[in-house]
Amino acid sequence: MVAILRVMSPTSAPSVALTFDDGPGPYTAGLLDTLDAHGARATFFDVGEMVAARPELARRQAGAGHEIGNHSWSHPRLTGLSERRLREEIDRTCAVIEQTTGSAPGLLRPPFGDHDERVRRAAGMPLIMWSVDPEDWRIKDTGHVTRAVLDAVRPGDVVLMHDIQPTTVAAVPEILQVLSGRGYRFVTVSELYRELQDEKPLRPGTAYDRPGGAPAGRAG
Repeated sequence: MVAILRVMSPTSAPSVALTFDDGPGPYTAGLLDTLDAHGARATFFDVGEMVAARPELARRQAGAGHEIGNHSWSHPRLTGLSERRLREEIDRTCAVIEQTTGSAPGLLRPPFGDHDERVRRAAGMPLIMWSVDPEDWRIKDTGHVTRAVLDAVRPGDVVLMHDIQPTTVAAVPEILQVLSGRGYRFVTVSELYRELQDEKPLRPGTAYDRPGGAPAGRAG
């Protein structure tokens, strides 16, 4: 089941959720500095083995008020795994994030956006997709990432980016500056959906997409 939400925000200022996948990595600290300088909150869909390797960055993400979601332990296509491996990828990541930050993740973004009924059932939490994809994993160019995001963003969007890409991290200051000038608020995914759904909770086992969302299998 995929829930489609209208791209509207009931608040006086438009909201957007910036999300970053695959970290924490060597460029995450610089990204956190940038977000802090702009008073922006984001959602990090962290990979479990990366959290284990850089626990101080996951703690810093949580301590700064950012949201941390589950992006599997080792970034495989979850739809191709055995039941045991599927559960291990999800549960092991939840455990390391909780042990590191003190809070278990409440959202899952499956690697590559791939999910099916079995993955949704195993997740035990809402699955979050995206509506803006600058393809920064493919086109590693700061100017491209900046233009692609600024040209596409509308109120209520979820933007997919990757903090393991230095060209993406370099694009974020201008993205924040321009969108701030347009009056945007930078909120976490959970905050955005609470606004869009008038405080109704997201449902475990449901995949949340958006109009114009990128098809599964295109991004990490």
